Amino acid sequence: METIEQVFSEIKKKDEAIGAFLSFDMKDGEKQREEAESSKGSLAGISMGIKDNIAVKGQPLTCASKMLKTHRASYDATAIERLRKAGAWFVGKTNMDEFAMGGSTENSAFQQTKNPVNHDYVPGGSSGGSAAAVAAGMVSAALGTDTGGSIRQPAAYCGIVGLKPTYGRVSRYGLVAFGSSFDQIGPMTQTVEECEQLFSVIAGADEKDPTCTGEGYQIQKERSDFTTLRVGLVRGIEKMGIEESVLAAYRDLVQEFQEAGALVEEVEFALPSEAVSVYYVLTSAEASSNLGRFDGIRYGLKGRGSSVEEEMRASRSQGFGLEVKRRVLFGTHVLSAGYQDQVYKKAHLYRATLKKRMEVLFQSYDLFLMPTTPTPAFRLGDHSDDPMGMYLEDAFTVPASLTGIPALSIPYAKSEKGLPIGMQIMAAHGQEEMIFEVLKGLEAKNGIFGRRG
Repeated sequence: METIEQVFSEIKKKDEAIGAFLSFDMKDGEKQREEAESSKGSLAGISMGIKDNIAVKGQPLTCASKMLKTHRASYDATAIERLRKAGAWFVGKTNMDEFAMGGSTENSAFQQTKNPVNHDYVPGGSSGGSAAAVAAGMVSAALGTDTGGSIRQPAAYCGIVGLKPTYGRVSRYGLVAFGSSFDQIGPMTQTVEECEQLFSVIAGADEKDPTCTGEGYQIQKERSDFTTLRVGLVRGIEKMGIEESVLAAYRDLVQEFQEAGALVEEVEFALPSEAVSVYYVLTSAEASSNLGRFDGIRYGLKGRGSSVEEEMRASRSQGFGLEVKRRVLFGTHVLSAGYQDQVYKKAHLYRATLKKRMEVLFQSYDLFLMPTTPTPAFRLGDHSDDPMGMYLEDAFTVPASLTGIPALSIPYAKSEKGLPIGMQIMAAHGQEEMIFEVLKGLEAKNGIFGRRG
């Protein structure tokens, strides 16, 4: 069990260069540590970083935005409450893209986080601070949030394990909403086994969140027989702009499943480019509604003006960053008269069709495999003036987000430059059990993902 001195000593050595944390709970850390030490829970003494859009009582809750710069949480999110009872302690709040909007953690209002593997590259986003803190060994585990890939993409870029649970299986109570029908809290860890352990603690219905009706989770035994396993692949994925090193890693994982005895077949899946467009229409519309309360009168930074309208305009102008303004304006546009039928309702129809398509596919297949991202991490600043390029980094993660199914990213290989490459495994709605038992079975045969070679 780590001491509080060991944890903060490690952070002091590394975080000045990486910038994973926005704040630390030094004052309350010792008290938390003592409580964790006396706990007999399954996570006794585990140190964790928490993304700064999840409420931890007494700690800052800024969403990496000037709008909430001075805000502190007055209560624990349900996931935090459950982790605390299990003996985890919370070192501090981790950096993120402002209000979880971004794919590089370059959109934080306070600082830039760097990839621990190579500081010239981004850690991914929006849970980049959580991923970097775990990858650098500053904490044992972290919580992130995933709306369109915000856990899986940074997990892939930093070389760790990250799970987007089934929508509704982990409570969103205490999470600052971005896209309410997409957002999910999930674990980020070094190994598949640790990820499953954290998920078993935070999963389960919560009366404080009416959308959280999912069952709890029991730790699964590793799978030993792969001959009855049916694995689906996306037909034509090689032509979808994937970098060669990522494609080679993908082929290696496919071969690993085949050698274990699984039936592997290509099928028609979803066109990632269409899924990305639909995702941004729907999440931007939800964001424009969710962020409407941050006007300086009800919540958030208070701007000055001679009228209520001027005060609200000043509050939002000074409080929100460029990416948040871009998405809120786009969301308001697609909800406006004339565009609601033309754009917003069509996006909903696509989502419903995709869900039905996936339900049919999962009658024939147990799992689907896909690279987590088309490329390894990109250099800091590469997409600063290219938001579309940034959005397309989510091409392989948004199908699971649109349909609400679980998806987990594992660290599988490294590029010629030594950058981590992640692979994504998806299962049917509520079937995290299948993902964990299969991956633990492969690890038992061939070694722990991310520690091979």
